[in-house]
Amino acid sequence: MDVLVLILRIIFGVFLAYVGIMHFVKPRFFNGFIPKPLPKLTVNYIAGFVEFTIGIGLLFNATVKNAAIGFFILMIIFLPLHIWDLFREKPAIGSKKIAIIRLPIQFLLLYIAYLIYSNS
Repeated sequence: MDVLVLILRIIFGVFLAYVGIMHFVKPRFFNGFIPKPLPKLTVNYIAGFVEFTIGIGLLFNATVKNAAIGFFILMIIFLPLHIWDLFREKPAIGSKKIAIIRLPIQFLLLYIAYLIYSNS
C-alpha cells in the first residue's frame, strides 16, 4: 500500500500543481465551470493557487496530511459544480457523455484523497 500511496501522491501532486498553473496561463479554459454570478478571473486565480499549493503539498512528507485534507475538501467543493455541469444544455467539460463519466470520477478522487490521508 505504501508504494501505491506514494505513486498516487506523485501523480496527483504533479497533476494538481500543473492544473493550478494552467489557471494562470489559460484562465478562459476554466470559465465554463464557474457559475455566472462569480468573478471569473478572481475565482480562477484563487482556484489555481489552491490547486497548486495542494499539489506541491502532496509531494512532501511534512505536508502530505494537510494537503490530502485540502485535496478532499477541494473535491467536495467541486462536486456540485460537476453535478451542475451534468444538467447544463452544453456542459463546460465538453459533452453530456463526458459529464456523465466525470461525476463518478469525482467520487474516485475523493477516495484517493482519503487513501493518501489515511496512509501517510
